[in-house]
Amino acid sequence: MTTTGPVHGTWEPAPAARWEDGFLSGNGHHGALVFGDPNDDRVIVTHHTLVRPNGGEHARPPRLAAELADVQDRLLAGDLKAAEGLTDGRPLQWVQPFHPAFQTRLRRTATGSADGYRRSVDFTTGEVTATAADWTSRVFVSRVDDVIVQRVTTTGDLDISLDHRLPGAPPALGVGHGALRTPEGALLSLRARYPDSDRAYTGVTLVAVTGGTTELSPPGVRAAGASTVLLLTRVRRHTGELDVSAEAGGLRELLADGQSYDTLLARHLDLHRTAYTRVTLDLAAGPAERALPGSELIKQSAKAALLERLFAAGRYHLLSASGLNPPRLTGLWTGDWDTAWSGAFTTNANLNLQTASSAAAALPEVTQAQSALIYRQLSQWRENAGVVFGARGVVAPAHTDGESGYSYHFDREYPHQLWTSGADWLLKPLVEHDEIRGERDPRTAAVLAEVAVFYEDFLTRTDADGRIVVVPSYSPENRPAQGSWGAVNAAMDLSAARHALRTAADYHPGPDADRWRALADRLPAHRVNADGALAEWAWPGLDDSYDHRHLSHLYGVWPLDEITPYDTPDLAAAAHRALELRGAENDSAHGHLHHALVAARLRDGERVAAALARVLDGDFFHASLMSSHYPDLDVYNADAAHTLPAVLIEALVQSTPDRLVLFPARPRALPEGRLHGIRTRFGAVLDLSWTPDGARAVLKPHRTLRIGLWTSSGGRPLDLVAGEDHVLTLGSW
Repeated sequence: MTTTGPVHGTWEPAPAARWEDGFLSGNGHHGALVFGDPNDDRVIVTHHTLVRPNGGEHARPPRLAAELADVQDRLLAGDLKAAEGLTDGRPLQWVQPFHPAFQTRLRRTATGSADGYRRSVDFTTGEVTATAADWTSRVFVSRVDDVIVQRVTTTGDLDISLDHRLPGAPPALGVGHGALRTPEGALLSLRARYPDSDRAYTGVTLVAVTGGTTELSPPGVRAAGASTVLLLTRVRRHTGELDVSAEAGGLRELLADGQSYDTLLARHLDLHRTAYTRVTLDLAAGPAERALPGSELIKQSAKAALLERLFAAGRYHLLSASGLNPPRLTGLWTGDWDTAWSGAFTTNANLNLQTASSAAAALPEVTQAQSALIYRQLSQWRENAGVVFGARGVVAPAHTDGESGYSYHFDREYPHQLWTSGADWLLKPLVEHDEIRGERDPRTAAVLAEVAVFYEDFLTRTDADGRIVVVPSYSPENRPAQGSWGAVNAAMDLSAARHALRTAADYHPGPDADRWRALADRLPAHRVNADGALAEWAWPGLDDSYDHRHLSHLYGVWPLDEITPYDTPDLAAAAHRALELRGAENDSAHGHLHHALVAARLRDGERVAAALARVLDGDFFHASLMSSHYPDLDVYNADAAHTLPAVLIEALVQSTPDRLVLFPARPRALPEGRLHGIRTRFGAVLDLSWTPDGARAVLKPHRTLRIGLWTSSGGRPLDLVAGEDHVLTLGSW
C-alpha cells in the first residue's frame, strides 16, 4: 500500500506459499506472521518467551578461575594456543531455541475467488490486510491489550482451528485441543507440553461471530453464514495447568461495552503510531516507484523508493519486535521450530547492529527492551565474572535465549567464555539514551560500576613497559593468522575496557572515577600493522586475518567515538586501511552493513554505497521486507532489515555529546531528500533536507550548550540555546 510522501507500507499481489513470505505484526510480546491464501488463511502466533527446554535447567558457566593464571602466563610467554585449554571440555551447547506456538487456520468450506488477491501491511498502524474478490482479513497485535486481533469478512463458511503442526515440531510434543460454543461464538484452546518436562504453553482464541451461527467441528469450530468473524488470541507459557476459563474471561472483557475491532485498533494506535511516526525519511522517489509492491520493488535496487521503504520497514519491524526483549535473530517471528542459531540473541554483533538506530531514530521503546534484558540477567552476569575469571562485577554472554544470561555457548573455534566486551556494547544504547535526554538512569549507572569493578579485578597483568595487558582476549569471531582464537590485546577488548571504565567514571564522580580513569589510561594504544592498518591484536607476533565477516577490531570507530577523523586522524586513516583490506567472507548481511556503519564514521560514502549495494543486489529481502542472513533468501534473519535504517542515518547525520556531523557519507545516488525527527546525543531534535543545490538543517535543542559542527567544509563551533530553533543552511555540494 502507499501513502502520500514517504511510503509507509508494502504489498504483494499473490498468495505467499511459504511462512517466510508472510507479513508481520507484533507488539514486542506477541507476534503474528500472516500468510496463506483466501481459502486457507493462516496466522502464526509467536511469543517472546517461547523457548523449548534443552533437558532441564540452564547450563552454567564453566568454572575456570583457578586455571586462569596459568593460561595467562603461557599466553604471555608465547604459547599462542594456550587458551584452547581454558575450558571444561564440554561440547558446544546451544541455548534454548525460540519457536512458534501454533497457527490459526481459517479454511473456507467452498473454494472462493482469488481474483485480485493481495496482502499488505500498513506500518503506521501495524495492520496486515489480505483481500480478494469476496474476502478481507485484517490482523494487528495490540500494544495496549497484548492480544492478536483478526477480523474476517467473507461470503463463505469458515472452519477455524489452532494448529501446532509447523516445520520441526517435536513428534513427542504433548498437544491437547479444546473447543466449545459460547454466547459470542466459540472458544478454542491449544495446550502443548514439552517432552520430558512440566513446562507447557497454551493458546486461547475467542471467536466472536456476527450474523451467523457456530457449530463444533473438531478440533475447531465452523462459522456459517457470518458477515464478520472476530478472533482474539493470546498465548501463555506456564507449568502445570492453565485456567483457560480465566484466559477466556480476559479476552471477553475486551469485547465489553460494545468494543469492536475498530475501537481496539484505536487504543493500540495511541502507542504504535506515535512511536513509528517520530522519524521519517523521504528520498524524493517518484509516485510510480512508490506504488510498486514490495515483491517488485526489491528487484529494483537502484531506486530511492526501495531505500525509503526499507527504512520504513526496518523501523516498523524493529518497533514491533521490541517489548519484553529487544529483537531476536528472527525478530519476533518464525514459522519453524528449528530456527537457525536457536533464534536467540547474539550480542557480539547481531543484536547490537539491529538496535543501532534506536537512539537516533527515536525508538526508546527498543532501548527500554534492551535494558530490561540486561537488568533481568545481572545475577547471571555476576556468576560469569566470578566462576570464569575469579572477578567481581559482571560479564555478559555472547549468546542468550533471553532467559539465561550464563556464558555456556562456546567451543574451540568460538571461545565466547573468554569474551569480556559484551557488557560495554550492550550498555552503549542505554548510555546514548541518557545523553539524548540529558539525565543519567541510576540503573545504568549501577551496571556501569559493576563493569568497571570487573575490569579492576581482571586487568592485572602488565607488559615489560608496565602497560596493562588484556589476556586472554578474544576478537569475535576471528583469530590471528598464526595463533588461536584466544589471544592477547584484541583491539575490541582494548576499546571496550577503555570506554567502559571512562563511562563508569563519568557516571560516578569521586574516588572511584579517579581509579577507573587511571586504569583506562594504562591500557595500551592501538597498533598499526605493516600494512598501515589498525591491527586486530595489539600484540607483537599476532598478524591479521583479513577475510572475515566480523569487524570487531573497528569497535573504536563504531559504535564508539574513540577513533574519528576529527580527533584521531592518524588512527582513523589506519582504521580506514583496515576496512579496505577486510574481506566479506561468507556474505553475511550483518557483515556488509557493519562495514557500511564503520565506513560512514570514516566519511567514506562510496564504501557505504558499495556495502548497501551488496545487500540490495544480493536477494536478501523477502516480499515482506524482512531479511535473510545470506544471499538468495538463505536463512530467515532480521539483521539486514533492522540495521539498514541505522546505515542511512549514519550516512546523513552523526552526533556525539559535543559534535554534529552533517552528510559525512551521503551516497551520490541520493541527491535529494528529507530526514525528519532525528535525536542527537547533545539533546536536540534534527530535521534535515537537501537537494543538489544545498541543504537545510533545523535543530530544536532542549538544552543550552556549545558543540562542534562538521560539514564537508570543515569544522566550527555552534552555540545552541534551549527552546530556540537554530537553522543551518549549507551551499551546493
